[in-house]
Amino acid sequence: MSTKGPLSGLRVIETATLFAGPMAGMLLGDFGADVIKLEHPTGDAVRHNGINKNGVPLWWKTIGRNKRPITLDLGEPDGQEVFKQLVRTADVVIENFRPGTLEKWGLGYETLSAINPRLILVRVTGFGQFGPYAKRPGFGTLAEAMSGFASMTGEPDGPPTLPSFGLADGITGISAAYATMVALHNRERTGIGQVIDIALIEPILTVLGAQPIMYDQLKMIRKRTGNRSAQNAPRNTYKTSDGRWLAISTSSRSIAERLMTLVGWPEATKEPWFATAKGRHEHEKELDSRVAEWIAQRPAAEVMKAMEEAQAAVAPIYDIADVFADPQYQALDTITTVEDEELGPVRMQNVIFRLSQSPGAIRMAGQPLGSANNDIYKGELGLSDERLADLRAKKVI
Repeated sequence: MSTKGPLSGLRVIETATLFAGPMAGMLLGDFGADVIKLEHPTGDAVRHNGINKNGVPLWWKTIGRNKRPITLDLGEPDGQEVFKQLVRTADVVIENFRPGTLEKWGLGYETLSAINPRLILVRVTGFGQFGPYAKRPGFGTLAEAMSGFASMTGEPDGPPTLPSFGLADGITGISAAYATMVALHNRERTGIGQVIDIALIEPILTVLGAQPIMYDQLKMIRKRTGNRSAQNAPRNTYKTSDGRWLAISTSSRSIAERLMTLVGWPEATKEPWFATAKGRHEHEKELDSRVAEWIAQRPAAEVMKAMEEAQAAVAPIYDIADVFADPQYQALDTITTVEDEELGPVRMQNVIFRLSQSPGAIRMAGQPLGSANNDIYKGELGLSDERLADLRAKKVI
């Protein structure tokens, strides 16, 4: 596999499972890192998670892209010895075992850094490497609950609402990739590696905005507001006469003025309270009802056209089929086509951002379990046929 890209020459061993750690590995691989996906011989759980086509796991095709899969049981002494050989060749190791697991196997950072002082060890867990919850099993759902996200999501009179996808895992994966690049930059200056400790409960809390300082300074606790904003109005989702849903945001006064003029209530824009976000928020029911009534009388196409002409901020509520058909996404190639040996052409999310001089690329979709065993163990580590046969017989690979 070609590893062209700005991270070409960087070797990552990803021995993390499911979503957050593998997301970080995917992002590094998209920009040219040689990501060796190390799995237990039974395979990463994501291979058995979710929808498949003819026995081929579809989520794996995305999260496993640009990675070379090998199998290895780190719980066995032979597996630990082979892992140490791999670490000598690596720049980064990504893992998400419970704290103390690598140490139990004799593979803690003290041991690994003695083998390779430049190694960066990325440790992704639910709750971090220390503290009273460190040993608990951790999943994104728990982070979404404990961060405050769920408590502020949903209708005011309804239950807390969790996302239907791996939100906390995704945010953590992006954060872990960023942390890895920071550590690599530091290594350029110092020549030594380090440990990255990233917990699922923290990145999602970071993106929730000003809530911690609001509580610290004013003892304010955000409540559920449905699709309305806690700071501004009008902001909601609105149903059109032909059954479509549109989202509208008026974060600035000028947009709010254009919107209320369009829906037939220009007098509101002259009121003293309209001049501030706080004032508009205090009158959100009146503003919202005017917008909802106007939209409910018109089909989506008419509303969109009028809103765009008025330079109001509006967007349709899409499902994934709408995303595929949208001309802006098509122009950006956000959903791109990748040739795959198992499924033929497959479409998936493209590289997460564009670099003008050193762009990333999807060189291959996720590959079958252990498909790189021979290339890496024999071709790169130099293990003999007899040694490989012994490891297979012991079910270490």
